[in-house]
Amino acid sequence: MTATSIGEFAIIACLLFGALFSVVGAIGLVKFDNPMTRLHAPTKVGTLGVGSLLLAAVLHAWVYGDGSMHQLLIVVFLFVTAPISANFIAKVSIHHKTCETPPPPAKDKTWATLDTPE
Repeated sequence: MTATSIGEFAIIACLLFGALFSVVGAIGLVKFDNPMTRLHAPTKVGTLGVGSLLLAAVLHAWVYGDGSMHQLLIVVFLFVTAPISANFIAKVSIHHKTCETPPPPAKDKTWATLDTPE
């Protein structure tokens, strides 16, 4: 087995993995009915799918060509911006009252802090 054939198998695996997760994300986007559940399909599963497809493009560029940093920069940008955009979409959904409001925090001093109970 040569390095090129190992690279080809890695590219095929990334393409299949990315296609599978992208299809699952698209089905979830269409199937879920409210914005908060619909939010998870493209941000979690879709990001993994698109990231895997871009990883296949990076591997292809390195196996068959000079290599390119463009695809790698797109992957980093995608993984940085997807959680931020999901957070903003969730906040808008909560403020417009299109979803069930989250429960109030517990009435103790240790909730969401680094304090330890006595």
